[in-house]
Amino acid sequence: MTDTHCPYCALQCAMTLTPTAGEALPVTVAGRDFPTNRGGLCKKGWTSAELLADTGRLTAPLVRGDDGELHPAEWDSTLDLIAAQLERIAAEDGHDAIGVFGGGGLTNEKAYQLGKFARIALRTSRIDYNGRFCMSSAAAAANRAFGIDRGLPFPLTDLDTAETVLLLGSNVGDTMPPFVSHLQGARARGGLIVVDPRRSSTARLCADGAGIHLQPVPGTDLALLLALTHVVIAEELYDSGYVRQRTSGFDALRQSVSTWWPERAETVTGVPARSIRDLARRLAEPGSTYILTGRGVEQHVDGTDTATAAINLALLLGLPGTPGCGYGTLTGQGNGQGGREHGQKADQLPGYQSITDPAARASVAAVWGVDPDDLPGAGVPAVELLQTAGLPGGVRALLVHGSNVFVSAPDVSTVREALGRLDLLVVADFFLSETAKAADIVLPVLQWAEEEGTMTNLEGRVLRRRRAVDAPAGARSELWIMAELARRLDAPGVWSLDPSEVFDELARASAGGRADYSGLSHALLDLGIEAHWPFPIGSLGTPRLFADRFAHADGRAKLVAVRARAQQTPSADRLTLITGRLLEQYQSGTQTRRVSELTEKRPSLVAQLHPATARRHGIGEGDGIRLSNSRGTVQARAELTHDIRPDTVFLPFHYPDGESANLLTDDRVDPHSAMPEFKRALVQLSAV
Repeated sequence: MTDTHCPYCALQCAMTLTPTAGEALPVTVAGRDFPTNRGGLCKKGWTSAELLADTGRLTAPLVRGDDGELHPAEWDSTLDLIAAQLERIAAEDGHDAIGVFGGGGLTNEKAYQLGKFARIALRTSRIDYNGRFCMSSAAAAANRAFGIDRGLPFPLTDLDTAETVLLLGSNVGDTMPPFVSHLQGARARGGLIVVDPRRSSTARLCADGAGIHLQPVPGTDLALLLALTHVVIAEELYDSGYVRQRTSGFDALRQSVSTWWPERAETVTGVPARSIRDLARRLAEPGSTYILTGRGVEQHVDGTDTATAAINLALLLGLPGTPGCGYGTLTGQGNGQGGREHGQKADQLPGYQSITDPAARASVAAVWGVDPDDLPGAGVPAVELLQTAGLPGGVRALLVHGSNVFVSAPDVSTVREALGRLDLLVVADFFLSETAKAADIVLPVLQWAEEEGTMTNLEGRVLRRRRAVDAPAGARSELWIMAELARRLDAPGVWSLDPSEVFDELARASAGGRADYSGLSHALLDLGIEAHWPFPIGSLGTPRLFADRFAHADGRAKLVAVRARAQQTPSADRLTLITGRLLEQYQSGTQTRRVSELTEKRPSLVAQLHPATARRHGIGEGDGIRLSNSRGTVQARAELTHDIRPDTVFLPFHYPDGESANLLTDDRVDPHSAMPEFKRALVQLSAV
């Protein structure tokens, strides 16, 4: 038996894998008692072993031939070909003509090594990752308010005793079902408040006196938060002592929300003014209160400001750092937290250190054995990296690891076109994803149960991933691939194949950073300790942040005044499209679309519409519909439900090709985080 963690979301549920002999699946899966999941798993976790037996597994490198098709090839010749093409492109157009795109599902070791590989083997600044599409706005907001970004700055179990939980833009009932057990205390006290344009599975938890569901116009969460803040200040419900002693910026904040009386917010959000006042007063009641945000309020062009407004409200109420209270954001991808900490992000070095900080550059360069001046500077964020590919000043070659951008990127048709302009597209994956199908070279890599490593969950808890089964003979570790390419490129530094050694190097490189792992090792983690970062040498970790101070130099949190932007509004012929995922789905679907038990319920794209909206367009249950805008067209089947606003349509985003919701999404980005506008696009609806 092997104790490990689920390959899906950032809850990283604990599980035990037991080898089978002569069975269809190589292992059986059992939930393991652990603070986050308490022995429970969702449907995705229970069926995860099917991924290990999938007959579509890649087992040899694939190289596109003169006939335009992908053909099996040998590893040595394939890596020789990649290295030669990378050297040619760098010689012709410079090192920044080569790009790297990573993923929040990579282990800490692979994420770290990928950043190192980009910067000292490829010598390029052009690296970013799909966490730019997930956590970047929440991260930007936390960094400017607190001086540090950890999704939950407290253990998840702290929620168990909560009396009130405000959950904005997150459908944990579908995306991470075991999380729901931690909301039972608030539900029992009638204190679960869910803000969502849909009556999602999470919103339904508020029924029968368990809480409140507010159903705002999509994309108006910022206005709602500004109105809540207005009430808290106007009615003097804020914690004046906490605000005075532990924050700065109150006067500017007060002035910025002075005009956001609830009646004005009602005209923008559709939430009754009385409900806004009642909610503000409920949040200000003495007791255990938490405010949590998710992608629904963050994946917008004003996502950073919206997350900031939620933090402002939490700070006014004195929640962060107070026992039994807090603010947090729910990281989505399995290693969404660790993935952004150790070098995949365009402007980050390991340990969440800025690549523009001379001291950080010197420290990391010393670990890597290179001159700090040889490190490149900051790169460009994901949308720019992808959409400028093949254009002057953009990359000519792109290496993709742990991401399926042909499904997950915004305005995806432009991304498909851009990557088609590349001289070289290399994709590392274990299945032939939609992005891999378009690649010049595909490299078969290891799955979750075939590798050793670590992941960092939504609490900032570092966890051990352990190998339970042997990989197919032709698949290789990404650590090995990077080492082999580094050797062919005459790269400096040490390129270990042992994940524990790579982690030790990561720990040294992170020392002194906000995400300091220097006191950790695989050996220590194998003892079963609770390892919440920062975990510097000699410490016992930090399960709860902000008890005494925030991470800014003055120890105070910053209240940051933000303003709502005018937005296009839906009309009789245009609906607001929102996107997300359902219980059986995970991210781009590269994994979950291969599990029959998960796909049989929803084998194709279904759009949720209000019955009144459907009647207006002559659409019935199960009818084919067309959604379109200037960026593209998607066809789906109609699912009629009163759980959605009449001005709104919902699409899950994990389907490929012509069913991709991201054919319709907007590539405009947040000015602070470069997060694209995923959650609000105007579309026209018609019957097929």
